[in-house]
Amino acid sequence: MATSYFQNVHVIDATGSSPFLGNVLIEGNRIKSVTAGVPETQSPEVTIIDGQSKHFLLPGLIESHAHLSIDNTDDLAALGALPPEEHTLLTMHNAKRYLDFGITSCISAASAKPRLDLVIRNAINAGKIPGPRLLAATPWMTVTGGLGDMRTLHQPYIESMALMVDGPEDYRRVCREMIREGVDIIKLVVSGDSFVPHAGSETTLMSEAEVAAAAEVVKAHGKRMSAHARSAESVKRCVRNGVKLIYHANFADEEAMDMLEANKDWLFISPNIGFTVTAIYDGAAMFTPEQVASMGLKDELAGAVKGLQELKRRGIRILGGGDYGFALTPHGQNAMDIAHLIQHAGFTPMEALQSMTKHGGAAMDLPDDLGQVVPRFLADLLLVKGNPLENPSLLTNSDNLIAIMKDGAFHKQPAN
Repeated sequence: MATSYFQNVHVIDATGSSPFLGNVLIEGNRIKSVTAGVPETQSPEVTIIDGQSKHFLLPGLIESHAHLSIDNTDDLAALGALPPEEHTLLTMHNAKRYLDFGITSCISAASAKPRLDLVIRNAINAGKIPGPRLLAATPWMTVTGGLGDMRTLHQPYIESMALMVDGPEDYRRVCREMIREGVDIIKLVVSGDSFVPHAGSETTLMSEAEVAAAAEVVKAHGKRMSAHARSAESVKRCVRNGVKLIYHANFADEEAMDMLEANKDWLFISPNIGFTVTAIYDGAAMFTPEQVASMGLKDELAGAVKGLQELKRRGIRILGGGDYGFALTPHGQNAMDIAHLIQHAGFTPMEALQSMTKHGGAAMDLPDDLGQVVPRFLADLLLVKGNPLENPSLLTNSDNLIAIMKDGAFHKQPAN
């Protein structure tokens, strides 16, 4: 059994406790022990990694809103036109890139083609390619005129990354097809979005009956649902129908907040404010101030921040990461969401880090196995040059990651 020992490291265990100087022993794919103070003598067979009392050890990051099959694009039609063979290679490359940046687990928030996530998940699980442990999702399942529907009357077939589904019976059929193929997650697009001119973020597009039909199939098969839900009513439809992971929720009203709080033991909110923050403050190359204003992005961020503070006050678990893989938010910069939660939403550094560690593990249905540096947990670990609680941007530069371990095996081993 392979054994590794991290000694003289500052341990950020993600439980909420302060960092401490200590040592972590790995046996197989699990953490065997976590001790403070002076390291213990180990046998010659043990791989020793010495943090020199200056490097920081923390759990591998968990991305709650992954789009591994997007190619840092702003053109979804071009993405849809990419042949499946090339698209599979692109997704494989991005999976490795995520692991290179210390993201050891991902919850997919939509695959660009129906089977891309499945193929990559299966290959990762079989040890054929490197990548994070992955919950595979469908493409966006949206209604006619919803986010991802790029068709027009004179161009009735334009593929993007969405499946256009209308009516309860069609939702039942398509959900059954996707579950037959092997997905873990049915991804619904319940609300509109700022980038849909005829259906903004405060609109609710999927009917209650459509959401309920998808939920009926998902429940029958023991799968899970996630949903793009910005409007207040879309959030309520998600809660009523058992959607476990709700993305955005930035226009949730008091009633929606009450519903979320009443069901906080089983659901999660992934706000994904990174794209909006970047568009407003760092997106001058893509958006003029007039475009930012016309799309209502500042109002959207203000609503999201106010909602995040209220969600946190009510004890609703919030997940970090999200919507990386677009031109404005390229893959690998996902940990910027930790900084965004601190800077814009008033989270403490530990609360922000837990959004991509402890709470991510719970969202993957592994609350006692993933996302913390404690005994018996899976050995997904990062050894970092510097303190990410003081400077989260350290995690957006792979050179700062001295060691990356997933499931007890090194993806990146420290240089001797």
